[in-house]
Amino acid sequence: MCNDHTEHAMGRRGLLVTGAAAALTLGTVSFANAAPSGNGSGNGIGTGNGDGTGTGTGDGTGTETRTVRGTLPTGSPDFVYLPVDVPRGVREIRVSYSYERPTVPAGTQGNALDIGIFDERGTELGGNGFRGWSGGARTEFFIRADEATPGYLPGPVRSGKWHVALGPYTVAPEGLPYEVTITLTYGAPGSTPRPVHPPERAKGRGRAWYRGDCHLHSVHSDGRRTPAEIAAGARAAGLDFINTSEHNTSSAHGAWDGLWGDDLLILTGEEITTRNGHVVAIGMDAGTFVDWRYRARDNRFGHYAREVRRAGGLVVPAHPHATCIGCNWKFGFGDADAVEVWNGPFTPEDEVALASWDNTLVSSARSGRPWTPAMGSSDAHRDPDPIGTPQTVVLADELSREAILAGIRAGRSYIAESAAVSVTFGASGGRGQHAGIGERLRVADDAPVTVRLEVTGAPAGSSARIVTEQGTLHTAALPESGSGTVEWRTTAEYATYVRAEVRRPPAVPGVPGLPGPFVALTNPVFLGGKGA
Repeated sequence: MCNDHTEHAMGRRGLLVTGAAAALTLGTVSFANAAPSGNGSGNGIGTGNGDGTGTGTGDGTGTETRTVRGTLPTGSPDFVYLPVDVPRGVREIRVSYSYERPTVPAGTQGNALDIGIFDERGTELGGNGFRGWSGGARTEFFIRADEATPGYLPGPVRSGKWHVALGPYTVAPEGLPYEVTITLTYGAPGSTPRPVHPPERAKGRGRAWYRGDCHLHSVHSDGRRTPAEIAAGARAAGLDFINTSEHNTSSAHGAWDGLWGDDLLILTGEEITTRNGHVVAIGMDAGTFVDWRYRARDNRFGHYAREVRRAGGLVVPAHPHATCIGCNWKFGFGDADAVEVWNGPFTPEDEVALASWDNTLVSSARSGRPWTPAMGSSDAHRDPDPIGTPQTVVLADELSREAILAGIRAGRSYIAESAAVSVTFGASGGRGQHAGIGERLRVADDAPVTVRLEVTGAPAGSSARIVTEQGTLHTAALPESGSGTVEWRTTAEYATYVRAEVRRPPAVPGVPGLPGPFVALTNPVFLGGKGA
């Protein structure tokens, strides 16, 4: 998929389609078979302008460098692999890259090129060769036994064929010229420290409502905050738990030593960032990596959703109606344990996600088929992105990984814009029966049902809404204090489910029917005899 000159110089191997997104493998970058013993030079590969250099000390130490240049055209495969023959005796591998970013007309995509690396164990989908990914967040990285750039996994640099992975995210009409430089440093390999992972339980408050933010990014992917800054921000936001969710890497799982405590549970996950949508894996076994190199057409997502569950985690499609390239969710919701309907500060995309999710409730409520709970997270990357806006508030038996995930999976949760906002929502009827969020009130179809919503901490001017499969059937203004109670009466025959929303005043006053941004919203309470 390169131009003619580059194909010849780089020894193009052709397009590989192996049940995953198509990939192109380029010619191999070769280094010396042993550590250099003095000044030298090597043959570069690329478009005829590559170069190789080496320096050594004669004692098995020193460096060698190779630079590769090429151009990728529009229509390139999702992944382009650059093999690197790594000889014995290498202590560190360092990779840097750059690419041209030409000005393009409005409405035309420019160049964007991601990068990562796989070690001598290979690039097989779901294999053990993954050693790191930084997407487009970094221009260079290194790996050695004792340390690695955030986003990459420390460990020995063993001999064999490594692969630098390039991901042409978008390509300008004139192509994507790139340059990759690989530097090997020879010497004693060093040792790899055993990672320290967060505990699976915190002290908590027993059975209670716990607040969490399950979609956050640090310097281990494209965020700018350190784990320490995220932990401090989570505490300041009144959170009880967070989930580390870096793009396509597990490197942050061991980066939280000393940052958890009796007041903060840290779950380990990943944002699996495919070309057809992003999914947040919540609360997997620490150290678990889940592959992302497939599209909906490859029919592989179900397999990797099961991988997440085998690691004890939850599968949560993120921002499913986002408009960024590759963000819109294309895999369907059959494998989802929950869905992110509110991502960061409110935007119209969240309104669309909420409406789409609500439609799934209509189709499952009376059938008895499983339903998919809603949740919300901040997707915070850097200042001034607020951590905990929004946050998912979960009823759990304790502050532990198992209990929090069970609460999210069961839909015993609501979403709030901040820790200042609390809601209590439920339905009662029949002979003293009561059901809360995520539960079913089993009453006769014609039995009177009272729905009750209590709100505290909402901004002045907010209103409360009771929503069923027919839409919003009851709206009431909250007191200026932001705290109040709303009741509404119905029957199971009239309303298959009820859920609650608290909203600010409309952002565009005077437009009939245009709702305001979310303050809080709940998962449903189902009404009637059938299970859900």
